[in-house]
Amino acid sequence: RRVAAATAKLLQRAGVSFGILGETESCCGESIRKAGDEEVFRKLARENIKAFIDRGVKRVVVNSPHCYHTFKNEYPEFMVRFEVMHISELLLDLVRQGRLEIPGGYGRRVTYHDPCYLGRHNGVYDAPRLLLTEVAGAELVEMADTRVDSLCCGGGGGRIWMDTPKAERFSELRVRQALDVGAEVLVTACPYCVANFEDSRLGLGEDATLEVKDVVEILAESL
Repeated sequence: RRVAAATAKLLQRAGVSFGILGETESCCGESIRKAGDEEVFRKLARENIKAFIDRGVKRVVVNSPHCYHTFKNEYPEFMVRFEVMHISELLLDLVRQGRLEIPGGYGRRVTYHDPCYLGRHNGVYDAPRLLLTEVAGAELVEMADTRVDSLCCGGGGGRIWMDTPKAERFSELRVRQALDVGAEVLVTACPYCVANFEDSRLGLGEDATLEVKDVVEILAESL
C-alpha cells in the first residue's frame, strides 16, 4: 500500500493522467504459471487483456518486475501487445523531460538490489540507480553480487508462497550483504523482494540498523 501511495504521489506531481482498474484487475498470473497451473494463467491473462482493451489502454505501468515481464514477454502469446513500462523507467523519463522535479538531498547511504525479473531477465539496471543517485541524491554503495550476478531474494518461481527453511533463505544472505557495506537502507524495485527482505531484516534483529524500501518511496520522501 505504501508503494502504491508513493507511486500515485509522484505521478500526480508530474501531471500524469493515469487510472487503475481496481476490482476489475486480476493478478498477472506469473507465479501461477511458474507453479504449473497453465489453465489458470491463461484465464487471468484473457481477463486482463479484455479489461485493457475495453478501456482503450495503450500503456501499462507496473511496480512489479514480475508483472512487467509477464505483460511484456508472455502476454504477446495471446496476439496482443501493449507498451509496458516499469515505474522506474517512467519516472526517469519524466525527470529528464522536466515534468517531475525532485529537490534531492536524500543523503542517506543506500544499497540497491537488482530484482531478477527487472535486471537479469529484462536488462533494467540503470534506471533505479540513476533515480537514487542523480535524482534523489542518495549515497549509493554496491554490495556483492549485483546486476546480472544479483542473487534472487527467494521469492521468484512461486517460492513467495512457500515456507522456506531458514538455512535456505537467500533474503537473509542479501540482508547481511547490505549490512556488510554499511547501508542504512536496502532499496529494491519489486514487492516480492521488499516483503522477503523485510521479513529477514526483522528475523535477524536488524530492524533498528537497516530499513527496506522501494525506490519510489525514496523519491517520494525526497519531494
